[in-house]
Amino acid sequence: MDSSIDKKEELRQQLRAAALEYHQFPSPGKIAVTPTKSVLNQRDLALAYSPGVAAPCEEIVKDPASAYKYTARGNLVAVISNGTAVLGLGNIGPLASKPVMEGKGVLFKKFAGIDVFDIEVNENDPDKLIDVIAALEPTFGGVNLEDIKAPECFYIERKLRERMKIPVFHDDQHGTAIIVGAAILNGLKVVGKDLKKCKMVVSGAGAAALACLDLAVDLGFPIENIYVTDLAGVVYKGRTELMDPDKERFAQETSHRTLSEIIPDADIFLGLSAGGVLKPEMVAKMAPNPLILALANPNPEILPEDAKAVRSDIIIATGRSDYPNQVNNVLCFPYMFRGALDCGATTITREMEIAVVHAIADLAHAEQSDIVASAYGISNLSFGPEYLIPM
Repeated sequence: MDSSIDKKEELRQQLRAAALEYHQFPSPGKIAVTPTKSVLNQRDLALAYSPGVAAPCEEIVKDPASAYKYTARGNLVAVISNGTAVLGLGNIGPLASKPVMEGKGVLFKKFAGIDVFDIEVNENDPDKLIDVIAALEPTFGGVNLEDIKAPECFYIERKLRERMKIPVFHDDQHGTAIIVGAAILNGLKVVGKDLKKCKMVVSGAGAAALACLDLAVDLGFPIENIYVTDLAGVVYKGRTELMDPDKERFAQETSHRTLSEIIPDADIFLGLSAGGVLKPEMVAKMAPNPLILALANPNPEILPEDAKAVRSDIIIATGRSDYPNQVNNVLCFPYMFRGALDCGATTITREMEIAVVHAIADLAHAEQSDIVASAYGISNLSFGPEYLIPM
């Protein structure tokens, strides 16, 4: 067997063992509930619970908005999943998804100071799941939907936003779309291309991919210049296999049926599908100075070194931390919710999402600190082909 394959497998097993140990010790899991008030004596207990707790209850009855004054609701987000589309693991169910949801809670707390209850719901019926989540509104200041499969996720989020008066955000869709939007704007700025004159080819038509395209159109990208491919090939007008209304919006009049046929002269490749689908010979046929966003995890649609071996004029981003230009949702969702909670928003609008796109894109142009440069392993870090979006 190839020694390089042996080494990769050894490293994979080492990482797996370390991850299991990390999750088990010194106590199982990654999050806990910690009191924020003193509970040192009998009086403290009387204030925290009976009889003192009756006072804030009575105030909330008189004025429901005072719940934000007397409870943790204003800084508490629900991370909710039914486990039907977990990372690259697929439909592993709610219980097995719990480590991921706890991990999301860690990121909320670490980067935005937001507390999280992770809630894994054993319900695949969209309408029943909507009822369960909507009934939790009194507890939380916001809801982060996570790892719910498409196309149900579109319907679930839409209905929850209609019913609930707190922000509801499906991060797999919108968090990804916001970071991708910032990367596209900055990538095109580096190579001096006009968004409205570019051709984009997309591999993948799941929740994240379609959300990226919707946001790209709202940023000014012409929908007629977007070509989508999935397991059944190019999404063209009249196709019936593996189609749904959300995907149908991006169907094009074209005789091309495969990724290799549609990729020539593409200015942008957006991959949210599977490792290795973008072949070096396809990269060679793209337009000058192409932008490649190969975001499949853990293995991108093409590795940066393989793409750069074909041509030197590419700019490439992946979802991995071991390459430059990592496209990672953690740049978005903690701060999106921090802002929404702090201003008392009752929903998250498209205008808010577009504002975040531009804020993230602009941040990459700012002078970088030594801490950021050290994290990247690059001195004199500045905006350019290997630093499109902030870390």
